Amino acid sequence: MGERQDGRLIAQANETNVLRALHRFGWLRTRDLACLVWQSWAKSPAKGEPSLTPPQANRSDIRMAQRTLARLREHKLILTSKAPNGSLIHALSEKGARALQALGIPAITGKDQLRDYHAAYFLHRNIANEVAISGILSGYRVATEREIAQGLWLGGMEGILGKKPDVLVRTGNLVWWVEVERSRKNQKDYAKLLKWLEAIWKPSQRLGEPAPLTKQVQVRQVVFICTAAFAKKLATDLLTRGWSPEQFATRVRCEKYLYSFEAISFF
Repeated sequence: MGERQDGRLIAQANETNVLRALHRFGWLRTRDLACLVWQSWAKSPAKGEPSLTPPQANRSDIRMAQRTLARLREHKLILTSKAPNGSLIHALSEKGARALQALGIPAITGKDQLRDYHAAYFLHRNIANEVAISGILSGYRVATEREIAQGLWLGGMEGILGKKPDVLVRTGNLVWWVEVERSRKNQKDYAKLLKWLEAIWKPSQRLGEPAPLTKQVQVRQVVFICTAAFAKKLATDLLTRGWSPEQFATRVRCEKYLYSFEAISFF
């Protein structure tokens, strides 16, 4: 009887953790939840920069996630939908949101998150979610794309110098500002990006020195999850504007091969 009771408590804890994860991210795939809920989180980050490596779910964790999601669907606590590339994604139902509200968490349904949208947006959000999960598992404090959109991060609804990241990864007073650049920006947005980078790192900034983001927080690097073409253009344009190669190397990090921008179907 004791083992059965313990099993029920573990199952309930898993269900609550899944609901909390969906509250933070808006929607997630099964394999995202398998990593986030069933894998151990580092207590603190290792020295150096966050790797932001895509999290990898093992079969056992995926099976546990599938069983938990099946129970949550049975009790109408989550909604499941098919994304543009065939992926199954999950979000909070109104009943699921109320279950979290009963625990003091200001949750709302994610049904609007599952409505039809462009395939490019899905892929962008999916990569941002993976980056955030990678940071969380590595022991960093993370603001997800959904939380940032809701103003639930250090820049609030206005952003910092009028801009918001896709993901913010933080340890202590240092942050890594992450931008997911799947496709070429239009000229207006790209020009704003260049001006923002110049404003963050003023000419007086010493080489390798973090840039002040707020009074308490500094940005160590702006990280672009991007194509090789975008990385090349960004470097060329910033060097043309007066940055040295050393400044670009210390201020900006371009990850061209960590994530695929191909629309691959995942369960």
